[in-house]
Amino acid sequence: MRTSPVIPVLVVHDAAKARPLAEALVAGGLKVLEVTLRTDAAMDAIAEMRKVPGAIVGAGTVVSIDQADRVRDAGAEFIVSPGLSTTLGEHIVASGIPFLPGVATAGDIMRGLDLGLSHFKFFPAETSGGTKALRALAAPFHQCLFCPTGGITAASAPEWLAIDPVLCVGGSWIADGTPAQVEEKARAAAALGRPDARR
Repeated sequence: MRTSPVIPVLVVHDAAKARPLAEALVAGGLKVLEVTLRTDAAMDAIAEMRKVPGAIVGAGTVVSIDQADRVRDAGAEFIVSPGLSTTLGEHIVASGIPFLPGVATAGDIMRGLDLGLSHFKFFPAETSGGTKALRALAAPFHQCLFCPTGGITAASAPEWLAIDPVLCVGGSWIADGTPAQVEEKARAAAALGRPDARR
């Protein structure tokens, strides 16, 4: 979450395009890549992206223990889930792989704290009340840090990044276009903030 201000949320339909996509993103300055398990090509895409020097490749949309085990076997370096169940959370935490669970309510965050977690994905960010909702949620949970994801755009990302407990945002807008266009979008996204200057 501290590596760059934007984590690309990637839906890869063709594994053959995974490596060029990762190369373009990394060249543009975005090294942390979240491959969502929304397609049949996702597992192969993770393996292909892992071949790109400098890429830190994880799996998103992980909703079951079986998926968590399979993405770990595929080489995923972190796991992101859209929500947080105690069963899945306990399993991933016990595995030792970095885990960013989705939260949208105070109860979700408290469940995560019970599991020893303090870093969360606020999801779906825009439809869960936007920046006002996150500010309200973050106030009583001062020990927590967030990566808002869901509906965030290049235009709205700076507003989210201005919230103190937000280390980065997740977004899919970066991955559209040719490799050259993706690299250009990645470079613009990487310039949105200085993660090393954030707590």
